[in-house]
Amino acid sequence: MDLLLHQVLSGLATGGIYASVALALVMIYQATHLVNFAQGEMAMFATYLAWTLMQAGVPYWGAFFLTVAAAFVGGVVLERVVIQPVENAPILSVVIVFIGLLVIFNSVAGWIYSYTIKPFPSPFPAQPLFGNRYLSSHDMGSAAVTLTVLLLVFVFFRFTPLGLAMRAAAQNPVSSRLVGVRVGWMLALGWGLAAAIGAVAGIMVAPVVFLEPNMMGGILLYAFAGALLGGIDSPGGAVLGGFIVGVLENVVGVYLGTELKLTVALVIIVGVLVVRPSGLFGKVHVARV
Repeated sequence: MDLLLHQVLSGLATGGIYASVALALVMIYQATHLVNFAQGEMAMFATYLAWTLMQAGVPYWGAFFLTVAAAFVGGVVLERVVIQPVENAPILSVVIVFIGLLVIFNSVAGWIYSYTIKPFPSPFPAQPLFGNRYLSSHDMGSAAVTLTVLLLVFVFFRFTPLGLAMRAAAQNPVSSRLVGVRVGWMLALGWGLAAAIGAVAGIMVAPVVFLEPNMMGGILLYAFAGALLGGIDSPGGAVLGGFIVGVLENVVGVYLGTELKLTVALVIIVGVLVVRPSGLFGKVHVARV
């Protein structure tokens, strides 16, 4: 029982990372109706920026907040410069742009920093917090950080005028324009926020997976599985799906073997697409023909 409890709690901590990236994926999907395949690489590049700042002597939390701010600005600029010109292009063209961004971020990171694995510091103590024997201090700390971010995002979209305008622009751009919402800039801010959330996830997971240009590949796959499970157009569902995938991954890894951990994500993706493509909380869209 202790082993199961440990794996569930550890899975919830890891699931917070998946939930953050899943939320970022959903935010981009709501704006473009496409999956941003470069989301993980954007988070990886931001994590390298944080590492660079720390190597230059900036304290951990100073580097953390500077990186999140830089990721937000970078996401806005990326949407304005790269995504906006192709927003009315054929779907295949936009998909190719996303794949191109993935390759560019990965190769540029490898060119600048090399593909050598680098250790990434954790701001949390090595000893377990509060005498806890089920989770490491980093797991507890990263869970607290990601939960705080997710809560702040919920409050922002639920209770602030700007957040409501961004939701309206993503869900119904035509009606939003009629009531004076600057849809283009709202979508750009959504990209910035998604990039910032991804940066938080990357910085929190880097001490566990270590820092290298391909560090977010598996994380993105798990996050995508969580987003599909909860509903690719449901932010709350994607967050819950991320936590579920985190727990399933850990439990399967212990009881069925670590070789099957990545398979869990693939089984979830295929299963959801076959049985319920809209996910647990997604909306079923019906179009008349």
